[in-house]
Amino acid sequence: MQTKEILLIDDDQDDIKNFMDAIESLPKKIHCRSSDNPVEILEELAAAPILPDLILLDYNMPYINGMEFLRKLKSYNHLADVEVVMFSTPDENVMLPWLEKNNIAVKYISKPDTFEELRTLFDAIL
Repeated sequence: MQTKEILLIDDDQDDIKNFMDAIESLPKKIHCRSSDNPVEILEELAAAPILPDLILLDYNMPYINGMEFLRKLKSYNHLADVEVVMFSTPDENVMLPWLEKNNIAVKYISKPDTFEELRTLFDAIL
């Protein structure tokens, strides 16, 4: 089984730690790295010879938010097909209609309340 390459983009260090711990606890071959700066990581991805299999993207970040990041990411032909899952605090019932209204086609998840819920969520999507 090939190792799945995951890129986590979030400006909250506590969330990064929780997400990384949950991912590392799974019995799957996953390599996950994180960045707290969406501008820098976008520049890196634009020039990267090897792309992640999945990007976990926080919506609320400084510099550029998740929506702006996603639009810029999709503007690069070689990055347009990278799978992205956006996450934030608001419930899916709030964010999904808003994302659709703004013509943003992306999977969205709300941040779970407990570590076990987070682990279960990642087990399902990874």
